[in-house]
Amino acid sequence: MPGGSRVESPALWGGDRKSGNRFSHRRCARQPEKSGTPSRTISSAPLGESRAERWRVGVVAEAPRTNKKGCTVATKAIVGEKVGMTQVWDDENRSIPVTVVKVAPVRVVQVKTPESDGYSALQVTWGTRREGLLNKPEAGHFGAAGVDAGKKLLELRLENVGDYTVGQEITAEIFEKGERIDATAVSKGKGFAGGMKRHNFKGQGASHGNHKAHRVPGSIGGCATPGRVFKGTRMAGRMGGQQVTTTNLEIIGADPERQVVLVKGAVPGPRGGVVVLRNSVKVAAAAGKAGGSK
Repeated sequence: MPGGSRVESPALWGGDRKSGNRFSHRRCARQPEKSGTPSRTISSAPLGESRAERWRVGVVAEAPRTNKKGCTVATKAIVGEKVGMTQVWDDENRSIPVTVVKVAPVRVVQVKTPESDGYSALQVTWGTRREGLLNKPEAGHFGAAGVDAGKKLLELRLENVGDYTVGQEITAEIFEKGERIDATAVSKGKGFAGGMKRHNFKGQGASHGNHKAHRVPGSIGGCATPGRVFKGTRMAGRMGGQQVTTTNLEIIGADPERQVVLVKGAVPGPRGGVVVLRNSVKVAAAAGKAGGSK
């Protein structure tokens, strides 16, 4: 250094002089804790899913079952079939796009409780199916419950299942006009799609030296730095066909006699697809937060 000699001490330098890595202390050194801040520990518990599942791109998992306070999100749910979209008019003569969901009565086949199963849920079925189409496990399961065999078996995670009994029917009456719900279904399969369609990439320039690379996503890793492709990098691949949830949809109308529910906006999935409607948890969480701040 000009005007003096430079002294490098291992303690001040903070690195490993033998390996020449000046920043090794950043990996190993314990950072001092701030006063009044409790120490944080990292849990070594398994994540409960495979490595590939944790890095799937563009996938929304099952509807979240707990909010920030750790409370179970859904208190009521029902299964329906997507009929299609139409429009209705409100009192001010404004057009409202709605999705028509046919909600047939579902029958409770099994009630799962934390004491017996470790979690609370309802196993339901709907429709009818001939006994000749059932295998032995299915026939035994329906027979033990004393419930007529339905098209499918579906499990609904709910908070309070003590009020339900095996054989009970759940209809569209559980939802009212103006109520907020979450719709879960399997999205439409689009097949193999590029980055612009799958991830809404902008694309490259239309001219000015661009040659046959207008829709190419661009660099994904580089040869030297980082020299690899990061997990979760958004690239071309199969699009759609995944379970997704659209939250905070509003119910415009419910007709239990016609077994129809009108949901404002679009609902995932194709026509004829199975849709699960749950009461929205985000609205309840926001209301609780607002009430606590008063």
